[in-house]
Amino acid sequence: MKYILLVHHSEEVLGQIGEAKLQQLRTESVQLANQINSTGEYIDAAPLLPVATARCVSVRDGRRMVVDGPFAETREQLGGYFLIEANSLDHATEIAGRIPGARIGTVEIRQTIELEGLPQK
Repeated sequence: MKYILLVHHSEEVLGQIGEAKLQQLRTESVQLANQINSTGEYIDAAPLLPVATARCVSVRDGRRMVVDGPFAETREQLGGYFLIEANSLDHATEIAGRIPGARIGTVEIRQTIELEGLPQK
């Protein structure tokens, strides 16, 4: 089963921890990605740019509307993700607890739905 682990954190807190701590968290995330890759559980992972760089698109009555910025104003923002293969929700939860971003924010775990006909990597 595939799970997406969505790493949410406050960009304000992220800005306060300093560049050295941020780099340490990113290094640890790369190490975790390599660990779970060695067991066949890794699919993809990446940090995201700040929400100020976001753009939201919606289509209503055939018209595309584009808005700069995040979809919703919240205390925590989506800061990155891990896409993994895990044999259970409990196993995905164990991996989520190892994500460094969980120490400064929250990791949301969502199982994906397999849609027939999607391209395979």
